[in-house]
Amino acid sequence: MAATIDNSNAALATKKKHLGIPEAAFVEDVDTFMKQAGNDTADAVLRRLDEQYQKYKYMELNLSQKKQRLKNQIPQITETLEILRHMQKKKETTDPMETHFLLADNVYCKASVPPTDKVCLWLGANVMLEYDIDEAQALLEKNLSTASRNLEQLVEDLDFLRDQFTTIEVNMARVYNWDVKRRSKENLLKSADKS
Repeated sequence: MAATIDNSNAALATKKKHLGIPEAAFVEDVDTFMKQAGNDTADAVLRRLDEQYQKYKYMELNLSQKKQRLKNQIPQITETLEILRHMQKKKETTDPMETHFLLADNVYCKASVPPTDKVCLWLGANVMLEYDIDEAQALLEKNLSTASRNLEQLVEDLDFLRDQFTTIEVNMARVYNWDVKRRSKENLLKSADKS
């Protein structure tokens, strides 16, 4: 009984893991598959499989863009965390910190930053908030762990999606080959009938 519950929980967890990406069913027996309702012709089935393939391609494009954004975001968060740690060390001294900051693309300005316990963080959507250094560090560490976890999930989803591509491609090839064999049999029967 316990093994059944564990197996059903594992199956449920796998389904939730890739929520939003439908799983492609492998066509074991093409003859049985083509006899099912809605599978009138091989062309219609191939069109439907191609449509599903295109949907997977669209999902892959979206997931790849999210992955790229996260890959860009993680180093920025890490760099900001390093700066905060450095500012935290300098907070106790009276010496100003010499640095360069970005004015515009490839244009930097030299600055002298007095010791402080407050920082301003860009949150996005033209919003900037002032935080204590400790609060800012906690927020950025949380954001970094969330971004890393999301990146891992996206990589898993992309792997799952590639498996679905393979399944659909194999299904398309099997249906196409089934149709070629069926047509060649029909042509042989027609030529045998004419003789």
